[in-house]
Amino acid sequence: MDAKDLATFEAVARLGGMGRAARELNTVQSNVTQRVRRLEEALGVTLFERSRSGARLTNAGERLMPYAARVEALLDEAGRVARDDGAPRGTLTIGSLETTVALRLSPLLATYARAHPGVDLVLRTGTTAEMVERVLARDIEGAFVCGPVVHPQLVSTPAFVEELALLTAPGEASVAAALNRPDLRLVILRAGCSYRQRLEEVLARRGVVGLRRLEFGTLEAILGAVAAGLGITLMPRGLVGPVWRGTKVRAHRLPAGEAKVQTVFVRRHDMLPSSALLAFQKHVTRKA
Repeated sequence: MDAKDLATFEAVARLGGMGRAARELNTVQSNVTQRVRRLEEALGVTLFERSRSGARLTNAGERLMPYAARVEALLDEAGRVARDDGAPRGTLTIGSLETTVALRLSPLLATYARAHPGVDLVLRTGTTAEMVERVLARDIEGAFVCGPVVHPQLVSTPAFVEELALLTAPGEASVAAALNRPDLRLVILRAGCSYRQRLEEVLARRGVVGLRRLEFGTLEAILGAVAAGLGITLMPRGLVGPVWRGTKVRAHRLPAGEAKVQTVFVRRHDMLPSSALLAFQKHVTRKA
């Protein structure tokens, strides 16, 4: 089994066709077809169902796909490790919650970039679930997510502690008043958002369950909806004022047991951290 054959298989599976894979791999379609057939012959199974509309994975192809992606990631990692001489350089791709970027990382990223000009820093944002999945898939070297995170393949390092607050429209005098509204709705990010889960837990402890939800794709949209009185949300209290100075909401304090949340940095335990990542973690720890 050849690594290039596996990489070609992965491209065809991901893009859904031999021609599309050929364009991405900068080769001709006949080369792609030949590599896929050679892989099928070596394994003794059919990997794709071909049709005029493209190529669809068979059951055998579905089983092979995670391994093909893993081999490609391992080869990329091997090349990076071989070139890493201890000086922070090259591409560093990390992930983070959007709230952590807004509250903590923006100045740290700027000072890190100035301190290590040889590093090309790439930042991906998303929910805790999305970032953990990308770390596990080796798409990114590590990510700042909402803790605790317990996973046998991950190393979790404490980074920051945030105070969560219940955010309502400015006119809501108290949490109790907000929760007594007959039209109360949750204003939240998509599934996989850790603050969304915590908000539902906070409300459940107060006997409030089964509320309608308004899902938005950005934090700014969520804050605007809350300010307009469309519902309530749960966010780090520090975002109100310093970061979202222009939008008026009321931040209601919660008991310490519900308010405190730790942001952790997670990475794969079997993935050797690059010099760029080690320098970044040291920089964040020193500045935090």
